[in-house]
Amino acid sequence: MIDPVAFEAGPLQVRWYGIIMAAAFMIGTVLAYRRAARVGINPEHIINIITIIIPSAIIGARLYYVAFTWSEYSHDPLSALAIWEGGLAIHGGILGGLLAGLWYVKKHGLPLWNTADILAPSLILGQAIGRWGNFINQEAHGGAVSEKFISHFPDFIQRQMYIDGRYYNPTFLYESIWDFGVFLFLTHYWNRRKISGEVSILYLVLYSAGRFVIEGLRTDSLMLGPIRVAQMVSIMLIIGGIWAFYMRRRKNSSA
Repeated sequence: MIDPVAFEAGPLQVRWYGIIMAAAFMIGTVLAYRRAARVGINPEHIINIITIIIPSAIIGARLYYVAFTWSEYSHDPLSALAIWEGGLAIHGGILGGLLAGLWYVKKHGLPLWNTADILAPSLILGQAIGRWGNFINQEAHGGAVSEKFISHFPDFIQRQMYIDGRYYNPTFLYESIWDFGVFLFLTHYWNRRKISGEVSILYLVLYSAGRFVIEGLRTDSLMLGPIRVAQMVSIMLIIGGIWAFYMRRRKNSSA
């Protein structure tokens, strides 16, 4: 098992989860900054908007997670602040970041859809990287699997997915690979978009499609009665995204 604590500095513990998430944000910021400069948007706006989006996304992701798992924190509400131990829900992060981003775009009069297209590839790449933080924390995995099944994966994944005497399906890996594939597709599609907004809409649709399938394999899903919340939200985003894509194309053809 990999120690979740990377190193200690006096009383301070620096965890791999935090390091990986910080790296994801930094890489995503650099990519978005460069793309903004190429399309004529002041890249300093990207720095400013991401500076606002990051804490908003973290807060949104944590509130979303805690809201659906309140029984785990009701006895000690302050423990809900321990985000370094994991427990961030990406859909909550998307919502928190979206609200913050909309506020900034409106305040500064930036082109909404073009700004969203700049950020979308960085966001999905950040998610691909961030899933390895779940790997370190031994979370976001699937159900128990046989030793024969897990033997198809690299040794370091096998060891980390050996939890309490059993091997578990590394669903974090599936989502990381899917997200990285979506990143490559969006990067390729960028110069082929017919109208602004298509890249960000495709991000929502493609990410949600992969998440819907992978969520069905996980054992730690947030639940609303018998319904997996992430699957329900994914369906809503897929339907909404397809509709938005159609409307953007329709607007372009009638312009």
